[in-house]
Amino acid sequence: MKIYEVKDITEADFGCEESGRKEPVALLKLIESESVNGEAKYVEVTESDIEKRGISEGKKVIITGDGTVLKYVRVVAAVIRDKDKIFATARGYGEFKGWWEFPGGKIERGETPEEALKREIREELTAEIVVGDLIHTIEYDYDTFHLSMDCFWAEVTGGELILKEAEAAGWLTKEELDSVKWLPADLGLVKMIGEKLA
Repeated sequence: MKIYEVKDITEADFGCEESGRKEPVALLKLIESESVNGEAKYVEVTESDIEKRGISEGKKVIITGDGTVLKYVRVVAAVIRDKDKIFATARGYGEFKGWWEFPGGKIERGETPEEALKREIREELTAEIVVGDLIHTIEYDYDTFHLSMDCFWAEVTGGELILKEAEAAGWLTKEELDSVKWLPADLGLVKMIGEKLA
């Protein structure tokens, strides 16, 4: 999967009527993130899709197999384990309010995934953790963005798990994993974790 940075957005279609298009489009100038020579790629995207997907200059995007441009979001998640149980939270906001996930969040510029995870758990749950092995990196296309999520085993080493953003939380056994409604991107991870729990 190639990741691009949006270098420029220009209006490519001044009048829908003349071109036969149903809505205005813009031209995205993209540079591959890992590119050495910085060769540009140009892609047309409707202005409504740019707004709906939160695409702007400086953001990272991917192009799906069908040509859809999606904002690229890189996050980390902690699978906090205590013997035969794992800790999960129910989202307290947004489109997926009430759906369950593993706590974590975005990686800030200059952070390693492990540093980001420690910071996110401190901010969201007021606890200190030790980050263990990487379980898996999930790549998942939602309607408006592509999620790349590094998922790590973790253990609480200090403080208590106090909810600051989630609406609910719980320690789940292997048998209880299917008792909650998981975010779509987390479903594959839940299966992997179930296989590793005693």
